[in-house]
Amino acid sequence: MRIEIYTDGACSGNPGKGGYGIVMRVPEKNYQKTFSKGFRKTTNNRMELLAVITALEKLKSPDNDIHVFTDSKYVSDAINQNWIAGWIKRGWKNVKNPDLWKKFIELYNTHKPKMHWIKGHAGHFENELCDKLAVAAAASGNLEIDTYFESLENNSLF
Repeated sequence: MRIEIYTDGACSGNPGKGGYGIVMRVPEKNYQKTFSKGFRKTTNNRMELLAVITALEKLKSPDNDIHVFTDSKYVSDAINQNWIAGWIKRGWKNVKNPDLWKKFIELYNTHKPKMHWIKGHAGHFENELCDKLAVAAAASGNLEIDTYFESLENNSLF
């Protein structure tokens, strides 16, 4: 079964309040569901990546044809340009967001999604919907703590 996943992340300030939006669709069953979540302090790249991770975590079976559509070159190029192989080989040294990338690669290896980059803010319906979900989540009063990010920031020497 083909499952299409559209994702976007947003941040007001970078770092700042952030959120992600997800649209998951099964075209042959005419089924669609949306998800979003906001965080009190994070970065745009973390939200872009967390959106994909969260969507992949929701999949019940590794036996589907998964297509992830993102406007994040950071996320799509990590796979499509094979940056991630070098990051793994170097033991994640000097890689931003290693907590999320480690979680992502485990899910990626399970579900083997095809990663597609789409231009953001270009009128693509699902991408625009994901952006609205992400922005609304970041602006909501119900913000979670990005524990890893905030612990790094609090331990920073700068």
